[in-house]
Amino acid sequence: MDWTQMLKAELRSGDGEISSGPLAGKPHLIMTSTGARTGEPREAILSFIRDGENYVIAGTASGAPKDPAWVRNVTANPGVKVEAQGRTFQARAQVVTDEAEYRRLWDAHVQSRPDFAAYPAKAGRKIPVITLEPIAGE
Repeated sequence: MDWTQMLKAELRSGDGEISSGPLAGKPHLIMTSTGARTGEPREAILSFIRDGENYVIAGTASGAPKDPAWVRNVTANPGVKVEAQGRTFQARAQVVTDEAEYRRLWDAHVQSRPDFAAYPAKAGRKIPVITLEPIAGE
């Protein structure tokens, strides 16, 4: 089993917690989006922060120069499945475009994960911030 599959298994079996390695103790979720070109389900393991009922994720791609593919997926198909903190639910993904809201959420994400602060300069791009709003009744 590769590292990604092991992380997914640990998140799914441990109430959404990673207990060992470099990601231990840092909140992560599994988001399943629909491929923008393929229409196929695509899973991504992402760090998150909470903003009220919403989950907030950032398209850092670890500071790569291009947005991760899942950003294109959620822009084209905002309905996603989220596995986080021991629960699974449907959510609506929305790229944050309001500059003040973007700054507030990005700063909160960096406060939670200080290593993210260097990603915009490293990537040479504005890192997309996406909210995941649970769909009522889920």
